[in-house]
Amino acid sequence: MSESSEAASGGVWTRRRFFEQLMAVGGVSLAMAGMDALGFGFASAQTAPPSMPGGAKGTKVVILGAGLAGLTSAYELIKAGYSVQVLEARGFAGGRAQTARKGFEDTDLMGHRQVCEFDEGQYINIGPWRIPYHHQSTLHYVKEFKVPVELFNNDNDASYVYFEKGKGPLAGKPIRKGQIAADARGYTAELMAKVASKGDLDAALSPADRETFLAYLVNEGRLSRSDLSYKGTDGRGFDILPGAGVDPGPGKESPPFAFADVLNSRAWRVLSSVAGWDQQRTMFEPVGGMDMIPKGFVKALPPDAITYNASVERIMQNAKGVKVAYTDAAGKKVEVSGDYLICTIPLSVLKNIQMDASKPFIEAMNGVSYSAVNKIGLQMKTRFWEEKHWIYGGHVYNDIPGIGTISLPSTGWHSQKGVLLGYYAFGGEAAKISALSPADRAKFAVAQGQKIFPEYAENFETAFSKSWHLDGFNLGGWAEWGDEGRKTAYPVLCEPDGRIYLAGEHLSYLTGWQAGAIESAWQQIGKLHARVQQA
Repeated sequence: MSESSEAASGGVWTRRRFFEQLMAVGGVSLAMAGMDALGFGFASAQTAPPSMPGGAKGTKVVILGAGLAGLTSAYELIKAGYSVQVLEARGFAGGRAQTARKGFEDTDLMGHRQVCEFDEGQYINIGPWRIPYHHQSTLHYVKEFKVPVELFNNDNDASYVYFEKGKGPLAGKPIRKGQIAADARGYTAELMAKVASKGDLDAALSPADRETFLAYLVNEGRLSRSDLSYKGTDGRGFDILPGAGVDPGPGKESPPFAFADVLNSRAWRVLSSVAGWDQQRTMFEPVGGMDMIPKGFVKALPPDAITYNASVERIMQNAKGVKVAYTDAAGKKVEVSGDYLICTIPLSVLKNIQMDASKPFIEAMNGVSYSAVNKIGLQMKTRFWEEKHWIYGGHVYNDIPGIGTISLPSTGWHSQKGVLLGYYAFGGEAAKISALSPADRAKFAVAQGQKIFPEYAENFETAFSKSWHLDGFNLGGWAEWGDEGRKTAYPVLCEPDGRIYLAGEHLSYLTGWQAGAIESAWQQIGKLHARVQQA
């Protein structure tokens, strides 16, 4: 409905406006639940690589970068009969799909060198760490290479929320997410149910719709059917747990927080954080670390397909082919040639490499920025979050500057030790903390986590941190396109410039996700193959 037609209707609560108000009050999750209650639904993109019939016609493709986009391009082109050579600047494949485990080394642009000292079997995914079920492109290769996966708990009502900047008795206290969820949604459902019960929605919703929606609100908010009031629910937990015998009997449910206290705490902000399409409540992770996916690719490629420690210095092309000049591991200058080039180097790095390309193409690389991103893994000598707090996976949402999110592992249940994600922060706060030494980053993370878990400091053993904006091969965690960049620069880079094709998460609408890299590669190799067939 347009603004003028809605104004003409006298502000009638149409279904669309009604759902918008649901979202404003209870976040996307409440709006989606309301839509489900009234019989509306949702549904998702590319699930398989392009078919490339017709043969490669003796074509050679040079691929820059052995991240997910480069590996995908190499694997599919080789299957189609192309000759492929991959140049990778690092000493290993995977790009940002890195897992830090014992012996893993990293040196950042500030000269901070780290060698991971986690115990055998312990690890942290310092790049991508979870896979939504609808990222079927990523799961395509998980299945193809038989990479074992396990569930990643992306939302846990038993976990804590901790907001220092709130007001009232809940500010600066660890609170179970389930308690906040129950109370915020319960009180919201109570208010809306009372409005609906008085007939205030009759002009927009049919009587049948209104009764169906009232039934949904009673169920959603655990309301009393007699007076539509919210008085709490056993789902938010117990002050006295139910058990055997006559004492403590059936248990004592914990009373709800006052609605004003819930609102003033700011903790309600977390209730929509997992409702986004890319933040499903239950996701996947490869058993043993995210780098198991690139390792699957490498195992499936010919042994000589990837040249490691190849630092690209210049990209050249003419009407007949392409050439790439690089420095090898021994410091020797080398050139490799081919018919076409697929470059998956992040634009933040690529724009500093000399390249024979059109002026609009080169200028378009400045149309996107890259995110400052920090992660740190903290090895703890006991899994106190499970033993003392009964939290199995999920995140601790908080408003502590520089921390962002604390995440508890979804693997190794009930084992002795574990590695938790001590911070996952972006932007200015990430840049500030990354300026510290690795030892001081760990001290900072432990001190802040101690505010939430009293067992934090006494259990901390060792840490490994990663600042992606300080990685010379990436210069940022992922691409961040603005509206203007998407409109003007993005379309230019999605098309080849001569014989040069670009691919990567930065050339997708799934920036920051492995699926974006894979599907970008699928798109570009499809274009390249069609061109070869037409040549």
